[in-house]
Order: sequence, then C-alpha cells, then structure tokens
Amino acid sequence: MSYQNYRTGLEKNSANHVPLTPLSFLNRTADVYPDHIALVHGNLAQTWAETRNRCRRLASALIGCGIQRGDTVSILCPNTPAMLEAHYGVPWAGAVLNSINYRLDAEGVAYILQHGQSKALLVDREFAALAAKAIEKLSSPILVIRIDDHLAPEGELIGDVEYEEFLLRGDPAFRGLEPEDEWDAIGLNYTSGTTGDPKGVVPSHRGTYVMSLAQVVDWGLPRHAVYLWTLPMFHANGWCFTWAVTAIAGTHVCLRRVAAAEINAAIERHGVTHFCAAPIVLATLVQSAEQPASMRLGRKVKVLTAGSPPPATVLKTIQERGFLVDHVFGMTEISGTPISCAWHEEWSDLPLAEQALLRARQGVRCALLSDLTVMDPNTWQPVPHDGKTVGEIMIRGNTVMKGYYRNAAATERAFAGGWLNTGDLAVIHPNGYMQITDRLKDIIISGGENISSVEVEDVIHRHPAVLHAAVVARPDEKWGETPCAFVELRADAEPVTEEDLISFCRQNLAHYKCPRNVFFTELPKTATGKIQKFRLREVAGSRDAITKLAFLDSRG
Repeated sequence: MSYQNYRTGLEKNSANHVPLTPLSFLNRTADVYPDHIALVHGNLAQTWAETRNRCRRLASALIGCGIQRGDTVSILCPNTPAMLEAHYGVPWAGAVLNSINYRLDAEGVAYILQHGQSKALLVDREFAALAAKAIEKLSSPILVIRIDDHLAPEGELIGDVEYEEFLLRGDPAFRGLEPEDEWDAIGLNYTSGTTGDPKGVVPSHRGTYVMSLAQVVDWGLPRHAVYLWTLPMFHANGWCFTWAVTAIAGTHVCLRRVAAAEINAAIERHGVTHFCAAPIVLATLVQSAEQPASMRLGRKVKVLTAGSPPPATVLKTIQERGFLVDHVFGMTEISGTPISCAWHEEWSDLPLAEQALLRARQGVRCALLSDLTVMDPNTWQPVPHDGKTVGEIMIRGNTVMKGYYRNAAATERAFAGGWLNTGDLAVIHPNGYMQITDRLKDIIISGGENISSVEVEDVIHRHPAVLHAAVVARPDEKWGETPCAFVELRADAEPVTEEDLISFCRQNLAHYKCPRNVFFTELPKTATGKIQKFRLREVAGSRDAITKLAFLDSRG
C-alpha cells in the first residue's frame, strides 16, 4: 500500500517531466552568455547568440523545404561551423542527423545515403566531387545544400542552394521542435569501417544528453573551456563534445586539417585547454619538430585519447612535452567514451614510465554509466581481477545506442545476454581497472597459443625508427598462422630492415609471439586515425579472424 501511495496523485506532467535532450544546452548557454565566443574558425569568431540564431534558421529552413519529423538529414563536412550548427539545427527540425565520414569513397557515401534513407545532404565544397559521384548512384533525388566554407579549397559547384543563402530562408526566432520522447533518435552514425562492415548506429536524445554530461563530469570540463576540434565531429557526434562543450559555455575551435603544425598553432593562438585525439595523432605530435605550444605557454593541455592503446613510449613522451593525457574507451555504440582511467593523485608521484603504463589502462566506468564488466563469453561469468585472464568487455547504461538502423539481427546479437557485447577483449587488474588486450578479430592463434596483436605492436613501437605499427595474422602451413607486422617508419629514421625489427622483437618478446614477416608501408587509416586492419589482413592473406573464435559461432 505504501508503494501505491507514492504513485497515486504523483504522476508525470509537463511541469516535472521534460524529455532530456542535449539541444537544451544551447538555449541555456545563449541565454546566459550571449556575447561569449561560441566558436572560432580561422579569423571568424561567432558568439553564442549568433550561433543559436543560425541553428534556428537552419531548422526552420529545413522544415520549410519539406523535412519532416524523423527524416534523415546527412552532412559531409569537416570540422567547421556548419558541421557544429547541424548538430542543433537538424534535430531542432525534428530530423535525425547523419554525419558521414568524408574519407569514404563514392560507393561508401552512396551506401550510407541509400541505407539511411536520407532526404537532404549538406556538403562542404571540398567534397563536392565525392558527393556528386555518390548522388549519381542513388535511386531517388535528394536535396543538396552546398557549404562554401571560407577556408575550404576550391571544389565543384553542386547543390540546389548554398548554405548561407539557405539559412536566410529560415526564421531566427523559430524555437525548434523538441523530441516527443527522449528515446527518439537524434543521430545516425555509421561505424568507422575498421572491420569493413559499417552499421548504422542510432543514439537517442536521452543517451546523448547523458553522455554529454558524463564528459563534463568525468573529465572535469570547466566553464568556458577552449576545446580544439581534432576529433572529427562525424565520429559518434564528436564523442558528444559537440553538445558537452556547449553545456559549459566553452569555445569550439574548429580545425579543418589535423596536423601537428595546425594543432600547435591553434593551441597557442586560441589558448586551447582541451582536445581529443586518436593515438596516431599523439604519435604525430611526438614526431613534430616544433616545440608544443603548451610548453611555451607554461601550462598543461588536457587530452583524451581512445582506440587501440597508445604505446607507453608515446604516452611518456607526450606527457613530458606538456600534454596531460587520459586514455579512455569508447564506441560509436555508446555515444562516446564513458570509460576512463580515473587518476589517483598518489600515482603522480611515480616515475613517468610507470605513470604511462597506468594511463594506458582504459580504466573504470564513469559515474553516469550503469555497469561495466569483463566476461568469459562462454560462461557469461566475470573474469578474475588478476590482470591476466582475458574476457570480452560488456556494458550497460543509458548512453548505449537504441540499436542498428534497419538491422534487427545485428541489434539482437549486440544485446545478447542483456549486455552490449563490445567485441573488445580485456583483462581486469587487481585494482579493478580494465585494460584492452585486443579486438576479438585481432587475436592471433599460432600453434594453439593466443597472441595479442596489441602486445606485439607495443614492442615494435619501442624501436626508435618506428612511427606506426599494426600486426595481423598470416596463414602458416605449420603453425596455422603467425604474426605479420606492417610498419610505417619515422621520416628521419635510420635505415632499418625486416631482420632488424624481428631481432628487436625477439629480444623483448617470447619467440613464438614475434612476427615472421615485416612489411614497410604507409598504414591505411580511417578519418579518426584508426588503422584499418581488415585491409592489412587482405594483404597478408589471413583468414577472417572472427571464424577462429568458436564461441562467436553461438552468437551468429
């Protein structure tokens, strides 16, 4: 009876229950800090009041040209003001934002537009030729809006209307359409292509709202932080920093091209305090001949890095140069990076080499993620906290996707057992911190022994001539398969041979773990800096790694 008393006459209503959406952050910030700089892009500086007006115009103009609630609106664009504005203007029109990886080929872009059933495409002029080829492959017409960014190189003039002209059709006083339910879709994000099998991930307004606040809380993002956009906004909506930076009335510093010189110049010019970067970007900064701006300014710049674990040597060097790096774990399917290496102050007294090893652990769940565990996928039991026993990372929480768009079978497999099955392998250390060991598909089984490609890559990265390394399986008549290494050398490296690197590995690894072959090449990468191992497997001639793991058979 007591339970019922707390339900009767205490129902939800419009005063005490409003659908959660990250769009609300823009209204609050524009109301409180209308004249604060919202974004900078080259010599352009735009206030929060101006930004809100432009986002409202975009939403109003989209509705005016026939975009309806639940329609997909795509954008093919680097990190520019238009890309940021689309993260508010498109969902304010009641539509679903589909940010496309601009490094895809025309076939890939066309597949996303077709599969995502997009009704409109905003395209930066640098990628107009790519968009034109993709549009030719579509079975139905699509509204095309051309973005003539002032820093873009010349490109084909395509489209029904130019972006700035399109905004003039909209009403700056339009309040926008709020989600009818916080479970409504806000985005459609296709996986990055490291496996060669992109799927359309659908995040909700609720999930992205929670993830945005998780980034603020977990990283300690302060009011008016200056955030540099090195992470592509198309990648899981920029891990929700497109909305999180707005929530703290920060400043978005747009960056079209991610290179060491541009990063260092932006840090110095704009007083950047935070940015996110793939490990490969950190390695590039380490190789930069320029002194990092953070050192010249005499202050720290905080960095989040995710993806494959950065080599401990890279973490150590980048920290010595003035960057404070936290390694996090994220997936498109969880809208960002709600798992991080929560730092203990006493660890700061350890030698830098030991600190780097600790920072390479992805860590623990943030306060807004419900549950995280590492399980044996055969038994569905958590692995012991011994730092040795490998299992699959499993996640539960409100940042987890709604599912895969128009792919019920893949959604069912992903949620098997009532968890998000990540496909990432990890161990749990005695202190409860998780550390990735590999992807399921990247484990190499040689003579019945499991070999972690990450472990081998970490050793190869210690060689002074190596800039990037990736290890995959290669078929072997005797052992079934053996490690095969692909190595990208530093520009200023001394000559090094295949035999040199194999010998180096044999000095630092059990011999059965050492690569039998080393290929020197520029490694294929996604726009977010992830190495595309599926392409390397094709070169190495290795079998599909998924078929090697028997327990996956039972999961389809």
